[in-house]
Amino acid sequence: MNRDVAAYLVRRALVAFVLVFSVSTAAFVLARIAPGDETTSDLVAGVDAQTIARKRERLGLDRPFVTQLAEYTWGIVRFDLGESARFERPVAGLVAERGANTARLAFVALLLATLIGLPLGVLTGAYPAAWAGRLVSVVSIAVLACPPLVAALGLLFLAVSTGWVSVAPGRLLVPALALGLPIAAALERLQSQATRDALAAPDVLAAAARGIPPSRLIWVHAARQSLRPVLGVYGIVIGSVFSGSIAVEFVTAWPGLGRLMYEAVQTGDVRLVAGCVFAGGICLAVGNLTADGLRALVDPRVRERT
Repeated sequence: MNRDVAAYLVRRALVAFVLVFSVSTAAFVLARIAPGDETTSDLVAGVDAQTIARKRERLGLDRPFVTQLAEYTWGIVRFDLGESARFERPVAGLVAERGANTARLAFVALLLATLIGLPLGVLTGAYPAAWAGRLVSVVSIAVLACPPLVAALGLLFLAVSTGWVSVAPGRLLVPALALGLPIAAALERLQSQATRDALAAPDVLAAAARGIPPSRLIWVHAARQSLRPVLGVYGIVIGSVFSGSIAVEFVTAWPGLGRLMYEAVQTGDVRLVAGCVFAGGICLAVGNLTADGLRALVDPRVRERT
């Protein structure tokens, strides 16, 4: 890695830190100013006032809002996210456990999407008039219009009806396909257009005029050049994985960050809500940073413009 790439990645890392800090702080503020708090369920259940008062003191709810916000922001810097009222455990440990499951699911879903979407995109971009290219394009548009929740329900129905795939809690294939297939369709559409643009570029046309075989022209020259715009959207793709995982994890009983976020919102666990957003922000920032690094290595013009 040369000095220009390293300096570029340092700048992007600083931007990523600001992003994570901002979204996690905003999540804490919004969750705290919403009606109710961690003791609302105790009030509904008829817990005595002294027990509720002790819980409020333990969680810091009896302190002014500004003090709570200052303590939370200082905790972010020290990676101390406080204690979960629901689980009575440190939020950082809970988020790390569930976040590892979500990261595993996201990695498999992105791997499937990349292995399926990019080669098919090169195929449809190079041969748009072929029957295979037209079929793939139609299927991609249909899958792209399908939300991850609908895909998960459809795959669950297919798995239960046929028995081909296990739908037991903790099984990875169904949630990974539910997340990965719509992303694969999106990557196929992007790669297809980028491949058509690359094949019309002057340098690729010049290579064709020199007698380079069509297969090498498509799968080496055009494919490598078309990766530049596709890599530029990988950060957004990773963000869509984590946003879509909330519904998919709930439907498929996958024990990940999305399901934990749902439980935290349902019980009004503000610290846990903010911790889940913090972990999601880190994953999104790392994804964006990785995509920026790959783009900087593939296309030197990226680091020169930034």
